Amino acid sequence: MATEYLGDRVRRLRRMADLTQEGLAERSGASIDTIRRLEQKPQSSVTLPTMHALAAGLGVELTSLLGDPPGAPSTGESDSPQMVAVRRAIMPPLFAPPAPPGDLETLSLERIRGQVAGGWTLYHAAEFDKLLYVLPGLITDARFAASVGDTDQRAAGQAVLGKALQLGGHLAIRMGKTDLALAALERAIAAADASSDPLLAPMISNSVAWAYQRQARLDDARYLAVHAADGVEKEYSSTSEGLRVWGGLLMSAATSHARSGDYERANDMMVTAEKAAGRLAKMPTPQDGKLLSVFSKSSVRIERVRLAVQHERPTEALALARGMRLSKDTPPSWRTWLLLDVARAHTDLGDAEGAVKALESLKRHAPAWMRHHTLAVAIVTDLWNGPSRPAGLRALAEFLGVAS
Repeated sequence: MATEYLGDRVRRLRRMADLTQEGLAERSGASIDTIRRLEQKPQSSVTLPTMHALAAGLGVELTSLLGDPPGAPSTGESDSPQMVAVRRAIMPPLFAPPAPPGDLETLSLERIRGQVAGGWTLYHAAEFDKLLYVLPGLITDARFAASVGDTDQRAAGQAVLGKALQLGGHLAIRMGKTDLALAALERAIAAADASSDPLLAPMISNSVAWAYQRQARLDDARYLAVHAADGVEKEYSSTSEGLRVWGGLLMSAATSHARSGDYERANDMMVTAEKAAGRLAKMPTPQDGKLLSVFSKSSVRIERVRLAVQHERPTEALALARGMRLSKDTPPSWRTWLLLDVARAHTDLGDAEGAVKALESLKRHAPAWMRHHTLAVAIVTDLWNGPSRPAGLRALAEFLGVAS
């Protein structure tokens, strides 16, 4: 498959939105000449504020316009062997015997549950290449656990299978394969319905809502998140597990509102979620925290920073980020997003020095993630082409291959 440059992606997303070049210019505020130049010369670049405007006009996340960090190197026109193995695990071939599980002598539900939790740790650390290798075996072992034993054992196995398939859905989204993600998540919800965990299906619904958002199906995403949140709130919000699942769904609904242009309503929902997260400190810690929602005061504040940046409120974003104390269970991927959004906010305000400090911290915490993330490259490129080059910028530009 040929490389898709920025201009190619703008043209594709514009046509998907049924917009003319003039229509996109009107909706985004970007000039018609800029849009024409991008589409005629796809390798051209634009400034970060223009990228924000184009993303808003197209109704997509900025990462959809720039592209997510690659999870694993591409091998050309077809999927890599690892991705094919993930597909086969999620959707076993028709009329073929089931794949054999791992070592039956050491295979146990507790061991599989621990391995799935380890898979989620790899995911949150953005170790997508490693996860591609281990995920097929995780799903195969979990599917086996869901088919053996008595009724209670099979139900417990279905819960583990649901989490393994949900992990497959998340990885597929990160790989830009939302159709595969939805196939995995549909199977995950079916497993959840057959399990003994009443919170698992709404938890996976949050993942489905995220997949819908990536497809710009914002109404579908919002309806699903609100519907699932209402069900959890009535029955389970008095427990830490239920509150975390409910809070994650509320954040998802807020994000859909924000991407639809209703920032004020989204922010009100985020404030409600943050207040609810404060109750978690007084509740018992869940036993399987890695297999639950990442909802916490830290995650809500990180998402509020992101929404403020995306809606061109950099001063508000920096005020929200100032003095944040991240909880110990905040995944590394969320920490890196926060630093990147802080750098974006400083860039939008013309504070190159503040942006460089945030990017230097990002490089220390997640150098591999930063090197491959197109948004990090875009910010450094914007700074490099700016009026001033503060100390530290050259090292970042050379690290990302921006400096000529």
